[in-house]
Amino acid sequence: MKKHTSVWHRLGLAVAVTFFAVPVALAQGAQPPIRIGSTLALTGPLASTSLVHKVVGEIYVEQLNKRGGLLGRQVEWIVKDDQSKPDLARTLYEQLVTSDKVDLLMGPYATGAILSAMGVAQRFNKVLVHHTFGIPSLAKYEMQFPAWSLGADPANTVPNTVLDALGALPKPPKTIAVVTSKFPSVHFMSLGAREVAKKRGLTEVLFLEWDFGNLDYGPIAARVKDARPDFVWVGAIGLEGTQLLEAMSKIDYAPPLHFYMYPAPGPMSKSPLAKNALSMTVFEEHPPFTNAAGAAEFISLYHVRAANARIPDTSVEVQAAASYTAWQILEAGVRGARSLDDKAIGAWIKANRIDTIQGRLRFDGPSNYGDDLMRVKQVQNGRWVTVWPKEYAAPGATLQVP
Repeated sequence: MKKHTSVWHRLGLAVAVTFFAVPVALAQGAQPPIRIGSTLALTGPLASTSLVHKVVGEIYVEQLNKRGGLLGRQVEWIVKDDQSKPDLARTLYEQLVTSDKVDLLMGPYATGAILSAMGVAQRFNKVLVHHTFGIPSLAKYEMQFPAWSLGADPANTVPNTVLDALGALPKPPKTIAVVTSKFPSVHFMSLGAREVAKKRGLTEVLFLEWDFGNLDYGPIAARVKDARPDFVWVGAIGLEGTQLLEAMSKIDYAPPLHFYMYPAPGPMSKSPLAKNALSMTVFEEHPPFTNAAGAAEFISLYHVRAANARIPDTSVEVQAAASYTAWQILEAGVRGARSLDDKAIGAWIKANRIDTIQGRLRFDGPSNYGDDLMRVKQVQNGRWVTVWPKEYAAPGATLQVP
């Protein structure tokens, strides 16, 4: 990372930036658009999931402008490619504030880049709504607001939710293997899973880490196979989980019960190797989630746009819903404050509950986090469906085991 960073600094970062903006048609004499700036990992190892966030942002800005925009002005979204590099994200957010002089910020994808953006937002006293920050205790800035509803203590609550689901099985797992990327949020969550599993009486038969960006999963697959766990917790982000499954298949091994923290949704749901894979969600494309206001229209639009963008799974799931929620929070803050003043927007969001596609969210807990709304989902028949808790399960869906 240091080597790449120094190269970009020598090049002045000019060639590292891909610029994208949702076009806005302005009538003659109309006020200039409100400009919202952000980065996304449009290239690099996080690109497959960031593409979901790009499509969602395009849809939301278009919907917003059809409703008249914000404060009587149209909205323009400016996106730069951070290449899955937190250091580059930091520099690009500085450019958005100082050179591009955007009115508002929207967060990037994934914890590392969000933390970088948060530091910039704090330096310039800007509100930062973000999609997927996985370590709430690091979110110290008072004007950052999460759309990822995993609560203030996810290293404890999320593993407990997963193990509650597995504990309801006729034969709950007795042994666990925890293998994890060192990507900050998934590593943090996986360390929490180790402690929760220990407290619940599971025997850990393997703990293994790999560097984010790793391309050789063969040795990891072999170690998991040799350990023979009842349950495999995989701290993976993006394509890492799918790549590990492919490596397991090459040695004729299929994990029994297996969980993945932040998988790229399409590649995993469509892989025949991922049958019965588990993950976490705040929204899937079935009741009761689809009863939320605006969900039907968003789902219809996303199907078309995702197909055009060649996203493997065109259904709205946790990543798309978190992204849409972030835009809903920002819009509510501006409308509630009736202003583009960041302090006024931040104060309004902090003091109010906001209706989103996930439900009504609050931001008055530790690090501005509210309730843990995470549910357990599973790949069944080539699609993600919620299976736990039962009241959120897809119609007729139950937790499947090998």
